Amino acid sequence: MAPRGSGEQGPSRMTSSDRLTNEDVAEITAWRRRLHAMPEISGEEIWTASEAERFLAGTAPDAVHSGLGGTGLAVVYDSGKPGPTALFRAELDALPIEETGTVEHRSAVPGKSHMCGHDGHMAILAALGRVLGRRRPARGRAVLMFQPAEETGAGAAAVIADPRFAAVKPDYSFSLHNMTGLPFGHVWLKDGIANCASRGLKIVLNGRTAHASMPETGISPVPAMARLAPRLTALSRGTIAGEDMVLATVTHIAVGEPAFGIAPARAEIWVTLRTIHDEAMAALTQAAEALAAEAAAADGLDHAFSYHDVFLHSRNDPEAAARLRAALDAEGIAHEPGLTIRASEDFGRFGTVSKSAMLFIGTGEDVPALHNPDYDFPDDLIPLGARIFARTARDLLG
Repeated sequence: MAPRGSGEQGPSRMTSSDRLTNEDVAEITAWRRRLHAMPEISGEEIWTASEAERFLAGTAPDAVHSGLGGTGLAVVYDSGKPGPTALFRAELDALPIEETGTVEHRSAVPGKSHMCGHDGHMAILAALGRVLGRRRPARGRAVLMFQPAEETGAGAAAVIADPRFAAVKPDYSFSLHNMTGLPFGHVWLKDGIANCASRGLKIVLNGRTAHASMPETGISPVPAMARLAPRLTALSRGTIAGEDMVLATVTHIAVGEPAFGIAPARAEIWVTLRTIHDEAMAALTQAAEALAAEAAAADGLDHAFSYHDVFLHSRNDPEAAARLRAALDAEGIAHEPGLTIRASEDFGRFGTVSKSAMLFIGTGEDVPALHNPDYDFPDDLIPLGARIFARTARDLLG
């Protein structure tokens, strides 16, 4: 049974209007493939957001808020009666990856593709919109949040910082993510930390160029870079996905100009820092910066730092997770706590303004991994995800 509190009801009876018809599934599947063929990366999702608004127009939402945090879209179904606001979130953005798959609906945009399944998440949200359009909540509001720029970690923060977000501020926030390697339709859902904290640290080392025949007249960053890269990697420790996990991954190194006659003056080292908790991240960043400063000083180099793709940890609130768990039980969907996901997820930002929880739903054990260039979201997950969200909405809002 779903948890009770704040005067809210227990599980409600699902009716035929809460289920997708075969025609719904066919139309939403075709729409998902349309999104897949026309991907837009983080911060560029203008067409994708407008397409979501167009597709849901027939459900006659009670309010639509566009341009949230840049390109975000909130579609509201309001009972007109007092009650909680439940937000259901999907991501708008694709990835800067060239698709190599051969499906008919493969990306038509060179160098961009939906290799993380966000097209499928949007389709699930659109399916929930169909359900809510036929039968409004009995109390409170449901908000479908199509969020931009998840892949960079900037989108959720921008949406929440937008003053217009106050009009849809939720009491509860829910999300899901497809998960490769997990049996199809099987769910991981745990209390506490669901996704790790991470951030990208760019370290720049600056010296002085010289003629390649007289390198001693310049100051090259190459020796410092060669020492620094393995020392950064050595910051990693603890059990993978364990509470003590600290992970530093060097992802990019660049030095000098592509010329044989110039000894270099400038080098960049990019490293992704990852911890289970936000609290551990400060110590890791301090240690990485100290190593870089030490390496630079030893060779008389200037140095600078900048941070990119900053993700807080994503923590599932126990009550919000219990509501999702009750929906899974009611729908007969197998689930277990699972592991903390090492990949980061900016949905955790919604946990700063509401009780939030995210689940992971399996796409199969023998399929391409997320971010692989031949990944394609399985259409059969759309009605399953819609059932989970519809049941959660009805149990909470009636």
